[in-house]
Amino acid sequence: MKLNIIGVGFAFASLAGTALAGAVYTLNDNIVGEGFYNSFNFEAIPDPTNGRVTYVDQPTAQMLNLTYATGNTFIMRADDTTVLTPSGPGRNSVRIRSNRQYTQHVVVFDMQHMPEGCGTWPAVWETNESTWPAGGEVDIVEGVNDVEPNQSTLHTSPNCSMPASTAQSGTTATTNCDTSVNGNSGCGVRLTEDYNSFGPGFNSINGGWYAMERTTSFIKVWFWERDDRSAPFDATSGAWVIDTNLWGTPAAYFPNTYCDLASHFDANNIIINLTFCELMQRTGGDWAGNAAVYAASGCPSDCVSYVDNNPTAFTNAYFQFSSINVYT
Repeated sequence: MKLNIIGVGFAFASLAGTALAGAVYTLNDNIVGEGFYNSFNFEAIPDPTNGRVTYVDQPTAQMLNLTYATGNTFIMRADDTTVLTPSGPGRNSVRIRSNRQYTQHVVVFDMQHMPEGCGTWPAVWETNESTWPAGGEVDIVEGVNDVEPNQSTLHTSPNCSMPASTAQSGTTATTNCDTSVNGNSGCGVRLTEDYNSFGPGFNSINGGWYAMERTTSFIKVWFWERDDRSAPFDATSGAWVIDTNLWGTPAAYFPNTYCDLASHFDANNIIINLTFCELMQRTGGDWAGNAAVYAASGCPSDCVSYVDNNPTAFTNAYFQFSSINVYT
């Protein structure tokens, strides 16, 4: 960005800060390329969702070519060469967590590709692992088995729900955010206004931008396709100053009408991960579901057997980011 534009941006923030409180933010973290390795920790932990996966640390991921970066690209992926044994560990994959935590903020993900394939369960989200669910969870990007569109969801402690109808372009799927009821389905919004928001459709258009704004009054999620001429320039250009009041109707809108967001969400980390199966195979429970969900998606065999025996099915099971920008 040219220096004169930066100057104008900061001047605008100064003039507009009072009138547009909570809508004008300045750039706090610009994460690009190899900067991901300094900004995120590779979590080599047992999968909290019991997936058919083995999360590896950074040196292992780099040695196995499960992650690599250039000056303007960061990639993390799953193993696509190994046939697994039923009694052995799950498919190698990557889970990263930001070193910093955030409260009121905006985060913009410039993503060119997301994992696809039967059995895949990719997610881009925020939570505080040490206090979950008391510290809240915001699922920005999440889905399974290439089933479109994306679903954005909140998961919280009790006494938090969402109105059935809000000012959003997506479709409300569930309204109770409490993790202790409804199999922890949370309060979710399906991005039905754009089926290219997830999976193969997303990848076919070279991705786009996801943005999430979190305040004590609301949480909003937006998605813009790569060639969307209506996408706000400040969001897509990595501007030093952004004004979310100019971003239009969000795809998902979670107001504080029936939920005290201030008490249900604390400082959260950004987490990006790719897991497989398991919860998809359970009866009842998580929205990612059960064996019926896997079968309904048109996938072959059963999920675990498919993931074990078909490594080449996961050649396209990777995230590719151009940048992550966090504004406060």
